Amino acid sequence: MAHFSFLISSKTYYMKKLISTFAIAFSLVMLSFTAQNSNLDEVIGALKDGNANELGKYMDDNIELTLPDKSNNYSKAQAILVLKDFFDNNAVKSFEVKHKGDQNGGQYCVGTLQTKSGNYRTTVFMKIKDNKDYVKAIRFQSIE
Repeated sequence: MAHFSFLISSKTYYMKKLISTFAIAFSLVMLSFTAQNSNLDEVIGALKDGNANELGKYMDDNIELTLPDKSNNYSKAQAILVLKDFFDNNAVKSFEVKHKGDQNGGQYCVGTLQTKSGNYRTTVFMKIKDNKDYVKAIRFQSIE
């Protein structure tokens, strides 16, 4: 009889161990999804504030930047300066997200940037590189 109870406690031990391992693995997977979404949320927050330096924290080394009067590929440092100038000339009032999604191994967001000088349809594209999301492109199109 003692041998039988040992088998039951042994099985219980292994089941608890298996469930614990599964719970930890599941938590890590969920945490990685949360981290990816928060990067896009942080970028959205920086757009709402018109904060080029904050946007810069999430930019890749090179970024495609499209403004109503110019479009080019910039280094991260150049893109921050161009965005600072854009936000200085177009004081941000708000940013309203219209759509967020996943595409081609990255995320994107489409919204309306409301400024004191007009509104802009804004699209942000992010890509995963080295297990981190980076802004690869930002487009501002004037809304008539």
